[in-house]
Amino acid sequence: MTSLLTPMLALIIWTLFMWLWMYATRLPAMHKAGIDATKIRRKGELDILPVEVSRIADNYNHLHEQPTVFYALVVYGHLVGAETVWLTGLAWAYVVFRVAHSLVQALWNFVPARFAVFVLSTLTLIGMAGIVTGVTLAG
Repeated sequence: MTSLLTPMLALIIWTLFMWLWMYATRLPAMHKAGIDATKIRRKGELDILPVEVSRIADNYNHLHEQPTVFYALVVYGHLVGAETVWLTGLAWAYVVFRVAHSLVQALWNFVPARFAVFVLSTLTLIGMAGIVTGVTLAG
């Protein structure tokens, strides 16, 4: 659990969990709404699904946006030997913030709370970038 790569694996597993949750809610909702998946041509055709279902899908999409920077920082940090206790701790904090963001968005979607968690995750990424940059410049 001390490897910098382990938090990256944890976020990948969480993303796959959200994928399962998305389809576990979306497919029954599509069936109930009478949507034939073979006839969908645009994403907008799913807008009739309940908001509770759409929030989970939206979060799954969000897990493919900012976390890409996290993945790049983790890999780069690992490659340049920046696996400090601080960097690994921040990587775990980032994973916790992203899981919290997912749960807020999927279960409650109170935007101020979701935004607060997003800001915390972004500040965590900034800290990670600072550590990796410092190690890179010192090395």
